[in-house]
Amino acid sequence: MEEIREAKRELREKIEKTINALSEEEYRARIGEIETRLFDFANFLESRIVLLYVNDKNEVDTRSILQKTHDYGKIIILPVFNPEKGGVRLLKVDDPNQDLVVSPGGLLAPNLQRCREVPMECIDIAIIPGVAVDEKGGRLGAGDGTYDRLIPKLPITTRKVLLALEDQVVPQVPAESHDKHVDIIITDKRIIYKI
Repeated sequence: MEEIREAKRELREKIEKTINALSEEEYRARIGEIETRLFDFANFLESRIVLLYVNDKNEVDTRSILQKTHDYGKIIILPVFNPEKGGVRLLKVDDPNQDLVVSPGGLLAPNLQRCREVPMECIDIAIIPGVAVDEKGGRLGAGDGTYDRLIPKLPITTRKVLLALEDQVVPQVPAESHDKHVDIIITDKRIIYKI
């Protein structure tokens, strides 16, 4: 168990160094490629209600994706996690420019006064964050387990899609029994369907 945790920590550090080595221009261009693939992706185009995320460090930047998803007329849902209770609330964001506030953790989050909760079974497609991923859909998150608890609660029909730079795709993500997989990975180079 300790061995796997150490392997995860080392992989997170390796990915961080790789991302930090990219110039801002190259990083933005590669994020643009991911966005293009996402917005051409049939499952995304056919979806009406989209679960998105606000990125933390070493996760694909979603600022532009949030705005474009809004511009496409889709319903945006963002999760709000309660680390103490291990729970999650899914909140509908009508306008990313007006409905987000800075959370205690320093990231943007839905304004609890403006955004209303929606049931889990409404989600058509879930865009899941990750620091690293393998071609079998194994993902390495930030380490807090929030998405490992969320993924199994999503309807079986909901496509679970992870966005990653090609550099974040590794031969095998070190995994523990509680780690959950995604169905599809969209990178700046390709779309990977879980093997």
